[in-house]
Amino acid sequence: MEIKYQGCLLSVKDMEASKQFYQEVLGQKIIMDIGVHVSFEGFSLQQGYAELVGIPEENVLTKAHNFQLYFELEDLDKIYEDLKKKKEIQWVHEIKEYPWGQRDLRIYDPDMHIVEIAESMESVIKRFLSHGMTVEEIAERTMYPVDVLKGFMGLA
Repeated sequence: MEIKYQGCLLSVKDMEASKQFYQEVLGQKIIMDIGVHVSFEGFSLQQGYAELVGIPEENVLTKAHNFQLYFELEDLDKIYEDLKKKKEIQWVHEIKEYPWGQRDLRIYDPDMHIVEIAESMESVIKRFLSHGMTVEEIAERTMYPVDVLKGFMGLA
């Protein structure tokens, strides 16, 4: 028997607010919408989760800080500018850079699930190359093997 991963499901209180957030703020496209259940590519939203699984409503946690959705893009600065214009956005943190060079930001969705938006590692590598770093220097900084970096760069 093969078990195939199909994505994660987030419990939401207000489906319309959540759909608007994922469509308009994050640019995600709905694959299926049956009212209380909405599927995007890689994740779904479920209203009435407690009733669906048979647990008390008070046992459905909010702002648990033990899970996040992860998205990547090429231009982190652009989405940061767009998000800063939206007064309703609640921030976990604004842009920060990690030791391996990748930059990200984290926000909350309407149900206080953490959403991470990060630049792709390919973007990080391109940025480092534009700053004159060698493949070996990039490998040391990103912890990526040289042969993987060369693949990103079309040199493999």
